[in-house]
Amino acid sequence: MSAATTAPIVLTTPWTDAVDADAPLPEYPRPQLVRPGWCSLNGPWQYAVTPLAAAADPCAVADPLDAPDRWDGRIVVPFSPETPLSGVGRSLRPDETLWYRRRFTLPRPLAPGERVLLHLGAVDQSCRVAVDGVEAGGHTGGYLPFSLDVTAALRAGDGSGEHEVTVAVRDVTDTSWLARGKQSSRRGGIWYTPQSGIWQTVWLEILPRVAVDRLRLVPDLDAGEVEVTVTAAHADDRATADVTVRAAGQVVAAAPVPVGAPTRLALDGPPRPWSPEDPFLYDVEVALGDDRVTSYVALRSFGVGRDAAGHPRLLLNGEPYLPVGLLDQGYWPDGGYTAPTDEALAADVRLARAMGFTMLRKHVKVEPLRWYHHCDRLGMLVWQDAVNGGGRYHPLVITAPVLGAPPLDDRRHRRFGREDAAGRERFEAELRELVEHLRDVPSVALWVPFNEAWGQFDSARVADLVRRLDPTRPVDHASGWHDQGAGDLRSLHVYFRPVRVPRRWRRGGDGRVLAVTEYGGYSLVEPGHTWGRKVFGYRLYRSRRTLARAVARLHDREIVPAVRRGLAATVYTQLSDVEDEVNGLVTYDRRVVKVPEHVMRQINDRLRAAAAPAPAPERTP
Repeated sequence: MSAATTAPIVLTTPWTDAVDADAPLPEYPRPQLVRPGWCSLNGPWQYAVTPLAAAADPCAVADPLDAPDRWDGRIVVPFSPETPLSGVGRSLRPDETLWYRRRFTLPRPLAPGERVLLHLGAVDQSCRVAVDGVEAGGHTGGYLPFSLDVTAALRAGDGSGEHEVTVAVRDVTDTSWLARGKQSSRRGGIWYTPQSGIWQTVWLEILPRVAVDRLRLVPDLDAGEVEVTVTAAHADDRATADVTVRAAGQVVAAAPVPVGAPTRLALDGPPRPWSPEDPFLYDVEVALGDDRVTSYVALRSFGVGRDAAGHPRLLLNGEPYLPVGLLDQGYWPDGGYTAPTDEALAADVRLARAMGFTMLRKHVKVEPLRWYHHCDRLGMLVWQDAVNGGGRYHPLVITAPVLGAPPLDDRRHRRFGREDAAGRERFEAELRELVEHLRDVPSVALWVPFNEAWGQFDSARVADLVRRLDPTRPVDHASGWHDQGAGDLRSLHVYFRPVRVPRRWRRGGDGRVLAVTEYGGYSLVEPGHTWGRKVFGYRLYRSRRTLARAVARLHDREIVPAVRRGLAATVYTQLSDVEDEVNGLVTYDRRVVKVPEHVMRQINDRLRAAAAPAPAPERTP
């Protein structure tokens, strides 16, 4: 990677000019555990890039106490330095350290016994953090948040006065086995410009010594109950938290809950199930000593069963449900991995809803928690991919199957770029963290550990691992190809051949759900709305009219008949253009919708109609 600017042409989105460089993305970043006494550290930081001595360990990072004496300029956090909104516009090489520094003050002085937590939403890929000249901790894994208790590091006992935080970052991108998603040091086609450093909100919060450190809310729709677990590391064995659940402002449950003990609360009145058609959320309040937090929960269930015709189907709230989905990669021309504003995050979900989609497959990326909150409240199911890593991918393994090839045994690690045991262990550790991080999100409906053999290994065993971690959701163990006969889905990617339901699956298959988890990818270049000179797509059309006709023809001739014969889920490629890819339903800058919303909605309505049970024949007297 060179230290050159990134995109050859800078595209703006409708929200670019709304970004306040002094306080970007100011919204509270953790909607399911909200408390007062916090402050955002987003905004201008100093930055520098310095050489890094060779290190065999790809997770090795410079000592944050060895920050440079001279700084290169200002960067707007939380935008990666590769992006226009960061104000920097350069890439980070694997043999460099990216440094951040800023001064801050707490929202108020600390009372005796209070703590200060420093939260970093995501830092790609490894980092170490110091506060007031004391190293506070570090993290590896560029997609998941982490928190550091920095109370002891603050110079003043009550936290008063000005403080300084320094972050040292290393990002080796695809030169090692660390998780990288679709970032590539040789970007082009379906592989994109690397992002490095801080790309989600950095924030501080003040909380009492005894506080709600974690809140688990597990719904039981059939029983009309919610299982509540309050975790508080510093509470004594007899501590209880007062939990209140409200529905549209009315109290439906209130009880003391022993800290650390899962406790079921019965909700008064008939339960109101959550669904894309009625995304109803129950409000939750928890009081523990001096700590007060708010949250929410939804009553819903996911599973696998059979419809009246005997086809395996995904279940929502105990009934067969056809998820009509879009592939969603979550890239932005102005912010890279980071949406320019919170409204921009929500707008993508609203557009998908307006087009009649009920599911977004979040593709090899983990979004900020606010994106999942928008899916919760707007009514959008989420299929969550894990983020791929591993060594160099072999084209015959990851690309040839798109034209048709037999599945390979993914226990042969070398051919899948997974010969390094440390990389496999790191992937499983981050997979566990991912499930734990998102398990309480109501809209997350399914886990996808592997996609198209990118760093795939032992996927049958990994699917069992995910199922043990979270038995409440189905698992698509290997999206695309190299199916190992595991998980809950037989997952197909179809681009260059007709979508057909195999005869075996018309008779019920092997009991797993048949899903086309990527298809379409029909492309249109909108002049003035492309990212660069090169474009990539599977089938290129010349106008919005011909594109809309082709998309309708694809669905009416192939997808609708397949749904009638047992196809149980669909994921069209894709929501938006991304860099060279011009196969989105909306341009990369989110300014031109290529297929009219009402046309796409009518197409998707026909899919749902095909999945509906046939009416019983009328009886003649």
